[in-house]
Amino acid sequence: MEENQKIALEQYLAELRLIVDLRLTAQYPYFSDKPYPLGRCKEIRNAMLELLQSRLAMPSLSAPLQILKNELNLGQTLKPAWGSLRDEYFQNAILLGAWYIDTANDTVNPNKPRVEIVKLEHSGFRAISSFEQFCLIARKYWQVTIYKNDIYPALAPYIPLVCVNSLGTSWLAAANDDMIALARKSCFVLSERILNELPSTPISLKQHWYQRYSDKTAHLLSDTAHSAAEFCQLYRERQKESDLLFRDEVVKAYLLVAQGVCVA
Repeated sequence: MEENQKIALEQYLAELRLIVDLRLTAQYPYFSDKPYPLGRCKEIRNAMLELLQSRLAMPSLSAPLQILKNELNLGQTLKPAWGSLRDEYFQNAILLGAWYIDTANDTVNPNKPRVEIVKLEHSGFRAISSFEQFCLIARKYWQVTIYKNDIYPALAPYIPLVCVNSLGTSWLAAANDDMIALARKSCFVLSERILNELPSTPISLKQHWYQRYSDKTAHLLSDTAHSAAEFCQLYRERQKESDLLFRDEVVKAYLLVAQGVCVA
């Protein structure tokens, strides 16, 4: 992709963002207390990718879309990606071969351009490779305190963190496909390591969680036969990292408590 082609595609995608923003602003006016588009990189990226793919399927393409189509004809693919941007914040983007396409470039700083296209190697974007890295970003980006997930220790090998923000809201983390896959790929070694590093969740906060979700009867939420770190060892011995049905069971249990707890 030549520089003039990149600029033309950026301008075209910025125009598509205006279409997406009309719908998403009404659907997601705020993220916590922040107005749209702040914090909505995932929703914007997904909507942009869907709209872009529908435009690419049209029989007649505009010049910027033809640029993109040419890249796809060369064997490249449009792939959604989530990860770290310079270890400053989490970001959802689109990858096209060696190119990083950020269609939600203004979701941290609304004064930045809506869309940015740069070479992936120069973007500062990379996959998250440890829970320590996740915690580093989360503490700065979300302004949270992080504890080990000893609230639901049977979930901890997959979802080892408890985040608490300044408003008193707490939630389990990092409950996304990328981080769960990271835990499984490491055979829960990375989960066990962060669990041994972090402090326990305060007892008063645990009690709020148990009271809030006292009606949830999933076995994995009530199983406290082992510590969070011990569950990592147990699951490793039982090769749970390759058991997709058990992974789904963990996710279903998590979804029962996914809204978290607010104690403010």
